Amino acid sequence: MLKTLYDKVLELSNRKWALSTLGIVCFLESSIFPIPPDILLIPIILANRSRALKIATIAVVTSVLGGSFGYYLGHKFINTIGIKIIDFYNLNIQFIEFSQSFNEYGAVAVLIAGITPFPYKVITIASGATNMNIVLFTVTSLIARGLRFGIVAGLLWKFGEPIKEFIEKRLNILAFLFVGIIFAGFFLVGKI
Repeated sequence: MLKTLYDKVLELSNRKWALSTLGIVCFLESSIFPIPPDILLIPIILANRSRALKIATIAVVTSVLGGSFGYYLGHKFINTIGIKIIDFYNLNIQFIEFSQSFNEYGAVAVLIAGITPFPYKVITIASGATNMNIVLFTVTSLIARGLRFGIVAGLLWKFGEPIKEFIEKRLNILAFLFVGIIFAGFFLVGKI
């Protein structure tokens, strides 16, 4: 079943709307969607290796735009519903301390979440909720997402066929690991 799904995604990667779909998924993943865009990014690049740079650029730009939307959601949420919850539980001092601490290390948090499988949307929303400097947030997001998607695109462009064979031979194991990494990221978010 997983092999059939993988083959279908590879087949759909050649369609004219594949890049638009990737852009939408990257945007949503950075603000609200729980599934990393690599599920589409990798097969689209494998199907169109000569366009790896263009595909990665679309992923970076739409991901950063989605991160900015997540920032906006965090900013709006904290200024409406969030502040009422903080007041209700009398956590004003703790939130101020958290905001100061987060903003002190915010660029590092954005960089780490933007590169790793850690749920990036959590950091984009927290950045807005704590009023992290928007320019610093955007520049760090561009660097992080550029590195993440650029490295993937570069490796797939350079070693496409061997990587494709590696993925196809170990599809079940890789899917299991990928899902495990996603759950581990959400688990870590709950511990922070």
